[in-house]
Amino acid sequence: MRKISAIFVCFVFVFGCFMFKSSPQKMSFAKTTLPYKAMATMEVDSKRILFSYNENQKLPMASTTKIITAICVIENTKDLNKIIKIPKQAQGIEGSSIYLRTGEHLSIKELLLGLMLSSGNDAAVALAIETSGSVEDFATLANEFCKRVGAENTNIVTPNGLHDENHYTTAKDLAIISCYAMKNEIFREIVATKKATLSNEFFKEPRYIKNKNRLLKELDGCTGIKTGFTKEAGRCLVASRKVNQMEVVCVVLNCGPMFEECSELLKKAGQDFSLCELLPEYNHVGSCEVVNGKQILKINVMNKEGFVYPLTKDEQSLVRVVASFPKTLIAPIEKGQSVGEINIYLSNQLIFSTKIYSIEDVRTINFKDIINKVIEKML
Repeated sequence: MRKISAIFVCFVFVFGCFMFKSSPQKMSFAKTTLPYKAMATMEVDSKRILFSYNENQKLPMASTTKIITAICVIENTKDLNKIIKIPKQAQGIEGSSIYLRTGEHLSIKELLLGLMLSSGNDAAVALAIETSGSVEDFATLANEFCKRVGAENTNIVTPNGLHDENHYTTAKDLAIISCYAMKNEIFREIVATKKATLSNEFFKEPRYIKNKNRLLKELDGCTGIKTGFTKEAGRCLVASRKVNQMEVVCVVLNCGPMFEECSELLKKAGQDFSLCELLPEYNHVGSCEVVNGKQILKINVMNKEGFVYPLTKDEQSLVRVVASFPKTLIAPIEKGQSVGEINIYLSNQLIFSTKIYSIEDVRTINFKDIINKVIEKML
């Protein structure tokens, strides 16, 4: 489509709710030694990093691996209520366990609860084999998933996080994965569950399990997610919290006081940031004159996609919303045709871009229409 006399229309919206500059924030502390090797605090919808430290360093992540295992199982299972027979490979796995026995029967949903609440390493193996046929094939599935969601610096070897030199992630990757997983309602339900009762057919009493994430009780608005520990990885935690109409995920790797640090970071995120609507959905942007159009001389244009972003008060004057589209369009024009774009900047950093569309059809005037107009003027 040809464009004539392109004009650029700029809108600058100012919002009150903000703190740092446009790049991910490196936390500064009075402490000389930080309590974690790596950290990333991220808003779930925008995936903006609010605070970070060594967020790209590859580290072991212990049982927080089970976040990946759980979402991969959920997305690749048609019926979570399906009852499966526990394979012998899942019995006697070292570390945390729900004490599965070869040949007993549990539902996949029960195993997911055992995986995420009690951190059952045996449940992880049972789920991996049920989903992919083997632990090795499940690792392939998990690695494909990680790449698909943008976790480029993660490599999965085990479904439970037991130590392997080639099993690692980064705080940023684990935050990205967790933000993705929290969009799944089944995953959300499981990681927010405080306690559950599981089948135990070889014994009189069922399995009573409790969630190891104590922030579900201690931190107002906490929604999940998963604890982890090995000698090599140290104490690891991914926690999430809803506050100020946004949800925030915090990852700390190799952190002794993991609950205290995650709680502090999640509270700070709620104090410093709020979600701000920078662009409404289906927003009228302006209008364009039409050349050679039949009847219609001017059409309206709009964006379809809206944009909401976590910002601090100090970022108020740094937001620019720039809409660029031509002053004049030449018919024919189709409804929904892209005619320009909107770019949103925080300081000089582009944080969002979307298309501008025409909202009506315009047919081209033909020779007969021109003759009729001439005749009308002569009468």
